[in-house]
Amino acid sequence: MVTRSVLSEAGRLVSAMNVVEHDVVRDETEAERLGIRSTPTVIVRDASGAEVFRAEGIPSLNQMLVALAKAV
Repeated sequence: MVTRSVLSEAGRLVSAMNVVEHDVVRDETEAERLGIRSTPTVIVRDASGAEVFRAEGIPSLNQMLVALAKAV
């Protein structure tokens, strides 16, 4: 999957990144709680848990790096 590849590269560049993958097909309640309406959806949160970035679809590596900079 292209999204996993982008996240992997971002993780290689930003070692503090933590990826949590949710199976929203199996857990519709969690998808609803997170406001996920399509896949892939990438959500970046800061240390306090506040959402700083959301991409519905495949984010670019540049988008991920900017989002991760906002998260720290």
